[in-house]
Amino acid sequence: MNKKKDIYWIKNALYLAKHAESKGEVPVGAVLVLNDKKISEGWNCSILSKDPTAHAEIIALRKGAQILNNYRLVNTTLYVTLEPCLMCLGAILNSRIKKLVYGACDNTNNKKNFWKILLRKNVIEVTNNILHNKCSYLIKNFFKKKDY
Repeated sequence: MNKKKDIYWIKNALYLAKHAESKGEVPVGAVLVLNDKKISEGWNCSILSKDPTAHAEIIALRKGAQILNNYRLVNTTLYVTLEPCLMCLGAILNSRIKKLVYGACDNTNNKKNFWKILLRKNVIEVTNNILHNKCSYLIKNFFKKKDY
């Protein structure tokens, strides 16, 4: 585990999350990396695109698959500001990424059983709580302003 590298890429994802927020979207950003190079990126745009699947992770995975010309994103790492939802976890699993790194934990969804399966089968390496406070503040502050 290279924490400096994880921090660097989560900072990139935070920049994208702030971009999403500036557009009125839920502030989540994602960066897909291969061999220390950014392959693709995404930010939430479900509201503007009127697409419930337009989450940051899905967008980054789709773009990455197009760039790599393969739906299997072997040996890549996905960096996300917020713990992925179940839909995104399914896409992450199907994409065959090597590692998932995220900032803030999402306490709104119960994904404990899904995580247990992923970790037990060693399907992907998972690192969490990278820049947790910054990522958490961004998402909490967004919803506080929206008064949800």
